[in-house]
Amino acid sequence: MGVGAQLSVTDLRRATRHPVDHPVIAEHHDRGDIKLHICNLSAHGFMIDDGTDLNRGDRVIIRLPVVGRIEAYVIWTKEERSGFQFERIIRVDDFVDMIDALQPNPRLRRDR
Repeated sequence: MGVGAQLSVTDLRRATRHPVDHPVIAEHHDRGDIKLHICNLSAHGFMIDDGTDLNRGDRVIIRLPVVGRIEAYVIWTKEERSGFQFERIIRVDDFVDMIDALQPNPRLRRDR
């Protein structure tokens, strides 16, 4: 059996996606560090809106608040957008804390 990403989109597209405005520097296996702009995020993955010539199956490692370093694989690309699936699902409590950290509007953050 081969080793590598199990790229699937089964029902993951139905996961709640949260709009964010979060630039990251991703580590790409072949291209080194690349800049990406995450525009929405779920516990299963994220979407970028600044095309960087990525291909389905490409692997990147990004750093997110609360979660830290996490690996993701390109699932789809269309024009300047690309969708990524995390190599693992983010725990609900960590995801909620991460969204709070990324929320640019303080009025929309949860009370602490």
